[in-house]
Amino acid sequence: MPFDGIVTRAVTKELSDLLVPGKITKIYQPTDTEVIMTVRSQGKNQVLLLSIHPTYSRVHITEDSFHNPQDAPMFCMVLRKHLSGAILETIEQNGMERIITFTIKTRNEIGDISYKKLIIELMGKHSNLMLVDNEKGHIIDSLKHVTIAQNRHRTVLPGSNYVSPPNQDKLNPLEVDGETVIRKLDFNAGKLDSQLVQLLVGFSPFIAKELVKRAKLGTNELYMEKFTELQEEIKHHQYTPAIYRDKKEDFHVLRISSFQGETEAFPTTNQMLDSFYSGKAERDRVKQQAKDLYRFIQNERDKNERKLKKHARTLKKAESAETYQKLGELLTANMHMVKQGDSSVKVVDYYDPEQSEINIELNPNKTPSENAQSFFKTYQKLKTSKVKVEEEIIKTKEELAYFDQLLQQIDVAGVEDIEEIREELREEGYLKKQRIGRRKNKQVVPKPEEYISSDGTTILVGKNNKQNEYLTMKLSHRDEIWLHTKDIPGSHVVIKSKEPSEQTILEAAQLAAYFSKSQGSSSVPVDYTKVRHVKKPNGSKPGFVIYDNQRTLYVTPEKSVVDKLKN
Repeated sequence: MPFDGIVTRAVTKELSDLLVPGKITKIYQPTDTEVIMTVRSQGKNQVLLLSIHPTYSRVHITEDSFHNPQDAPMFCMVLRKHLSGAILETIEQNGMERIITFTIKTRNEIGDISYKKLIIELMGKHSNLMLVDNEKGHIIDSLKHVTIAQNRHRTVLPGSNYVSPPNQDKLNPLEVDGETVIRKLDFNAGKLDSQLVQLLVGFSPFIAKELVKRAKLGTNELYMEKFTELQEEIKHHQYTPAIYRDKKEDFHVLRISSFQGETEAFPTTNQMLDSFYSGKAERDRVKQQAKDLYRFIQNERDKNERKLKKHARTLKKAESAETYQKLGELLTANMHMVKQGDSSVKVVDYYDPEQSEINIELNPNKTPSENAQSFFKTYQKLKTSKVKVEEEIIKTKEELAYFDQLLQQIDVAGVEDIEEIREELREEGYLKKQRIGRRKNKQVVPKPEEYISSDGTTILVGKNNKQNEYLTMKLSHRDEIWLHTKDIPGSHVVIKSKEPSEQTILEAAQLAAYFSKSQGSSSVPVDYTKVRHVKKPNGSKPGFVIYDNQRTLYVTPEKSVVDKLKN
């Protein structure tokens, strides 16, 4: 994911055009790595995301919604104190580095004009966001504190002077000529793309490989020509933002002519970044929070898999019950042929049409009568166990389906959804219940996710069993349309209309398929019926329902369609 110096230059230019001058009206900190600022500029509110996530550090305008904590973190409070109502005057990049400085005009405690700088450094796990006093040059606060023990070059702590990251002694691709670049390359050493990354500031491996491919390992003159061509694109902001999909996703603002996979173009860099990163950081947070939960559910599922195999072996043995009954009856009929201490006896099998002989193994320590009774006891035991095992197999399969459903729900869950899944497992007795203090916790009403169809119809999607049950059993009218993937774990989907259009039904089916275990499949079967035909059997697992009078359609889930319905 090359958020390199070139992408930083592109997004800085766009942000400057969109937000300067602009008034900072709202500041939030939804997570410990992200800050959201609403900037009023050119008669429009723009939501600016600044993230120092170790994997997804970035800056761009976003249309995503974020869950903000009730109590603002300390850094957020500091930003509000100094920047609320302030004017954003300039947005600048530090050379071709992944560093952006927002210069902000504000007023101090006595009403005098003062300037602050909000500096974001996009450097992977070393990323940081700092509020700096422009006149004194010291750090007011930072999103991540760095002590001298962590970094010898500089400390990032309130009160310490702001020091730029160490210079890497690379060439600025906007200031150097092609001849100098080619002269510094060692063509005999090979790995020219790696050499370019080490030579030029702001060049990622992704764009360095593009330059090498454009030159097609040609002459020095061809390399100079292609570098100059690339340089002109960067200088004059000749960008073609796009996401490139092959085995993995990548993006860039420059034209990647050598790419052979799927390409999705965007009108602006901000829209490309918002589309690429949308949900990725959220999914990463969910993955971290749900790691122990996922492992617990997977272990429970594996236990039930082993239990099912054990039941299958017991059932196979139980199917031989009739054989033991037959041996007991044959032995009883031929008791006169058996003596105490015999280990076996041959008798005529009168159950066989051909009246063949059968050898019956005996316990020599038992009397003939006791051997016969032993066969009858084994018969009764196996007959009884067969009934019980068949019941246990049904229960075990229900447990397996339940845990499969929970694993699917974690895959599509948001941060808030994870806690609802935990609470459900506590209520079902799989996890220990939390101790509640003197004040009883207020019952939280599940909130299914809302989407809007092309014709403006509301579509609701349950992301976990609590939401599914609340949506289907309480929130929906009996004549509204209910959808679910056919025989596949997935979300309950309800169209809030008694007579939706065919297009709306298709879009709701897309949502049902997307939020299911078959998200990555094609031609996914989705059943739909009226809510009145959906029932929850007594004693069934959370989220489990039965339905009838359904019709089935087949759809291929697409993220772009889901995003469009969400927005």
